[in-house]
Amino acid sequence: TSPLYVYKSTFSGRLLHHQSENTVFGVLSVIFWTLTLIPLLKYVYIVLSADDNGEGGVFALYSLLCRHAKLGLLPNQQAADEELSTYYNKDYLNKHSDGSPLRKWLEKHKRMRTSLLLVVLFGACMFIGDGVLTPAISVLSSISGLQVRANKLQDGVVVVIACIVLVGLFALQHVGTRKVAFMFAPIVILWLLCIAAIGIYNIVVWNPRIYKALSPYYIYLFFRETGKDGWISLGGILLCITGTEAMFADLGHFTSVSIRVAFSCVVYPCLVLQYMGQAAFISKNLATIPTSFYASIPKPVFWPVFVVASLAAIVASQAVISATFSIVKQCHALGCFPRVKVVHTSRWIYGQIYIPEINWILMVLCLAVTVGLQDTTLIGNAYGIACMAVMYVTTWLMALVIIFVWDRNVLFGLVFLLFFGSIEAVYISSSYIKVLQGGWLPLVLSAVFMFVMYIWHYGTRRKYLLDVQNKVSMKWILTLGPSLGIVRVPGIGLIYTELVTGVPSIFTHFVTNLPAFHQVLVFVCVKSVPVPYVAQDERYLIGRIGPKSYRLYRCIVRYGYKDVPKDDDSFENNLVMSISEFIQMEAEGSASFDGSADGRMAVVRDSDRQRTWVVVSESNNTNEGIEEISPVRSSKSDTLQSLQSFYERESLRGSRRSHVRFEIPDADYLDQDVKEELMELVEAKQAGVAYVMGHSYVKARRNSSFLKKFAIDVAYSFLRKNCRRPAVTLNIPHISLIEVGMIYYV
Repeated sequence: TSPLYVYKSTFSGRLLHHQSENTVFGVLSVIFWTLTLIPLLKYVYIVLSADDNGEGGVFALYSLLCRHAKLGLLPNQQAADEELSTYYNKDYLNKHSDGSPLRKWLEKHKRMRTSLLLVVLFGACMFIGDGVLTPAISVLSSISGLQVRANKLQDGVVVVIACIVLVGLFALQHVGTRKVAFMFAPIVILWLLCIAAIGIYNIVVWNPRIYKALSPYYIYLFFRETGKDGWISLGGILLCITGTEAMFADLGHFTSVSIRVAFSCVVYPCLVLQYMGQAAFISKNLATIPTSFYASIPKPVFWPVFVVASLAAIVASQAVISATFSIVKQCHALGCFPRVKVVHTSRWIYGQIYIPEINWILMVLCLAVTVGLQDTTLIGNAYGIACMAVMYVTTWLMALVIIFVWDRNVLFGLVFLLFFGSIEAVYISSSYIKVLQGGWLPLVLSAVFMFVMYIWHYGTRRKYLLDVQNKVSMKWILTLGPSLGIVRVPGIGLIYTELVTGVPSIFTHFVTNLPAFHQVLVFVCVKSVPVPYVAQDERYLIGRIGPKSYRLYRCIVRYGYKDVPKDDDSFENNLVMSISEFIQMEAEGSASFDGSADGRMAVVRDSDRQRTWVVVSESNNTNEGIEEISPVRSSKSDTLQSLQSFYERESLRGSRRSHVRFEIPDADYLDQDVKEELMELVEAKQAGVAYVMGHSYVKARRNSSFLKKFAIDVAYSFLRKNCRRPAVTLNIPHISLIEVGMIYYV
């Protein structure tokens, strides 16, 4: 949709003093070669090849670097994570050498790894800025076409109409987009064919000589005649490549081959024809530059094209908004963004999500930009800075991917960086001249989001390090005996922790105040790994803590940075099945264990199971399922059991969830100890599951500096109080939740 506003933004400054045919030809030449070198050559033919298991964007590049060069900062990573099927690309596995001096230098210095993360977060913040600016400039530019036919229509009325469209766009994010998504492709195809046809018409009618401008010689003439004014105008020309980064970020919904074919055969030629046609029209009608796109449309087809342009602007806005949701989700997976609600918006397209909090924040900011600036030129100045900053970050990351992931000579990465980086640096330098003319906006937005991300990452990491320091030693656990020195009551207790080894201090804090716990204890760690997706049969990593008689287990649930935990009741059942399969694998000696300090961990795969020792039966009758569980002895009182039954009936009303019952077949081949352990597990599941989490308060130490006290006691505390609680993001049923108060002095 860039043809709507590129020429207007380009000629908005001092370039107005150079209105001539040669100047128009020079601008077209710069646009053509920019389109050819950046989107076509750099992104379509080079960067798209650096996908992370089909995913694109700055986080995909960063994820590749973290896995192949160990540049990540995620705290609770394990050697077992490297055994994931999506961890290494089969084309690059074992091809890279560990002896690269540059690799060793980056891995050795933590400050360099931290700087790399900050660069990635800066790119993410600028992309979030795109999510604010793209709807504003696209919708406002398309609606402003009304002024071509309605000359008396004031700018204020156009802004009001644009705001109404924007409110409708953001309001329909949750319920409307998936129902009209089938129209997006036809709208875009119709839009591209329209602008190509209009371009051809204008070339034939107004200036057939325009094809000469494709020669780079006109770039030389352009800068020779315009000088500094031509360099400043690059801030408007770069708008012709906005959306290129979104094309790479949305790679997960398509394939690299489909994008290459679509862009090379349809998008690129249609855009070139439109820019040529618009330039041909402007060369003979210099006074129409502020509305050149709509002015160049033949009168008989003006209103149909206006409608298609408005719809195309909405589709373009939708694409960037969806990509912004995905970026925020990935920031959260890295531990760099507060907890937010993530909702699946498509039953068929995996990874298409909606984040209510971010949606309304984007809407408010987008309306503020539209009402505050009211001019596509000023918004374009801000938009250009945001887009070029993200592209520049991608260039640096791509150079590292060429060296570390593709295992090419450092010279190849350096050539890529110098060639494309120098082109983008020229555009960035011209953009920052316009900081006072709207260009300050993405800088302020990125600074705010960077502050939020850094504070959240800093506070979360300090809390994790304190958890690691205060974890309980296994010697203390072993000295307590099988009963752990407390009363073991029926049921399963799930203790949530961020630790992948050791026993968290929350456990000792709980049993010190209430010396009783469930007969089966499972320490659950839900963590992110630097891959886009984790297959379901690789998600659960199960291990045992201490001797078998202790009935202590550890379950590590692994999610990729684009995985979204589903809001259903299958987690408990999957957990019980995974533990039973672990017991089976352990008894048969078929498990490949990951050595750890407090026990052995094994990946439980459904495909590895020859025969199952626990049989699962389902019943769609909710009341029947509850009655089956009630005869089993439970640690809950009769009142609490009746409350839970009522809660389950209410939560299941209107849904088709089925209750699952576990049974152990009476088989002679089962070892008595194994059968006894499985029986205890099944009985504990039927008795009920309790979730234990820490309700933590993080405070700075008294001797901390003022900045640290402000960061922890004010900023981090504010974010924690105003974001989603951990129990909500993990879909833990409220009636089964036990929270343990903990104070962390960091």
